[in-house]
Amino acid sequence: MQQVSDYELELMKIIWANDNSAMYAEIVTGLEAKGEVWTKNTLITLLSRLVEKGMLTTSKIGRRNIYTAIIAEADYQADQTVRFLDKIFEGNTRGLVNALIEKDLLTLKDYEELQKHWKDGDKL
Repeated sequence: MQQVSDYELELMKIIWANDNSAMYAEIVTGLEAKGEVWTKNTLITLLSRLVEKGMLTTSKIGRRNIYTAIIAEADYQADQTVRFLDKIFEGNTRGLVNALIEKDLLTLKDYEELQKHWKDGDKL
């Protein structure tokens, strides 16, 4: 799976949140809701890069493009988590969990939910 820039990821998040497809105007609205305003050229360039990277497809509805995610958000998150784990902790999940605990990023409630997940085999 291709790496994407932070800006490309912002666009993907908007598309994922919009049932995996969005028109240009919907993407602009999503950015505005986050307090961001990007130029049309910047948006078109980033969307084109996402198409080239195999993250999106584009199709026409009349004269408008609709951008559809090829990669599911959960798949992207899983891939990036593995890359992060390998890069920072050399694949050592215990090191990651230890860092989360030491920095108080894993709460008691999180721990209890994880225990339930492991016990029941449910998705979080």
